[in-house]
Amino acid sequence: MSATRALPRIGYAPWGETLDELVAAGRAAREAGADTLWAAELHRSATITAAALAPVAGPARVGTAVALAFVRSPLTTALEALDLDELSAGRFVLGLGSGVRRLNEDWHHADFDPPVRRLRETVACVRAFTAACADGATIEAGGEVTGFRIRGYRRPFPPVRARIPVHLAAVGPVMTRLAGEIADGWIGHELGSPAHLKDTVLPGLAEGHARRASTPAASRPDSGPAPGHGLDGFEVTASACCAIDPDPRRAHRLAAGGLGFYASVRTYGPLFAEHGLEAAQQRVLEEFRSAGARADRLGHVVDPAMTRALTLTGTPDEVARRLTEYAAVADSVKLGPPVHGLEPGEIRAAQAAVIALIKEVRA
Repeated sequence: MSATRALPRIGYAPWGETLDELVAAGRAAREAGADTLWAAELHRSATITAAALAPVAGPARVGTAVALAFVRSPLTTALEALDLDELSAGRFVLGLGSGVRRLNEDWHHADFDPPVRRLRETVACVRAFTAACADGATIEAGGEVTGFRIRGYRRPFPPVRARIPVHLAAVGPVMTRLAGEIADGWIGHELGSPAHLKDTVLPGLAEGHARRASTPAASRPDSGPAPGHGLDGFEVTASACCAIDPDPRRAHRLAAGGLGFYASVRTYGPLFAEHGLEAAQQRVLEEFRSAGARADRLGHVVDPAMTRALTLTGTPDEVARRLTEYAAVADSVKLGPPVHGLEPGEIRAAQAAVIALIKEVRA
């Protein structure tokens, strides 16, 4: 296997049936060449997982991809970010996302509306607190939806960094523009493609990035060197479900459960439509409704065109080649194994194949 063209930086979101197994996978990915270990929030807490990964990260960064922004108070989020930055020796990235309405309101009994303003004010609160928590002065931030006014507080130990990078997950156009305007980076959904990033995401990020001069200072990220996409001081992280097997048909089967899971949610309709997959998504939706199937058990009705378009799926050589296609549009790619609809042994084997790919392309 060889990947002769340029590669983006590679991060990894480890999986484990136990936290010990997850941490061991994170260590293996870092030793293979991953430069960031990412912690998701669905079956585990993102912040607790990030804390478990920090001791094995070595020189790699540790990040949440993503922590749900609305189910914690802004103060709790800021305190957890400070602790994680300490545990990782100043290499923590706070990845935040709004999640969808059902997740917030039904699962967490948390307020969701208006999500864009709520996320903007949450980020402002986190930045204000981490910058001033050791000073003893009144800290006031936020706005109409969320915020705080903290008096008589002084954190008795200084933060490792007063400015912790905040990256925002965004799928829709308004949230994407917000990420470009106020965040230090953007984190993509695990379904996507280089073409989607180039044609849809980057223009939205650029539009938001152009608004920074009018953004209040407390909400603006620090400036930095300009990456290849031209967004100064901004990191673009694509995400990809990665299913590798010498038999492309088996690779499709591994990834199909995740495609079925997301295709059952209408929110992702525009992404499927952009790739000419409206009819394929509709077949999944019809199966989901008529059969009463679990959302993670819909892989049998997923068209192979869906996995080819929206995941990194195929033989090791095919996936290595397709990974290079992100180099022109992203600073880094966060890889993760397929998990939906699979048994632990299948996920374990799929994870080993992804880590082996990282080692091979980084060799």
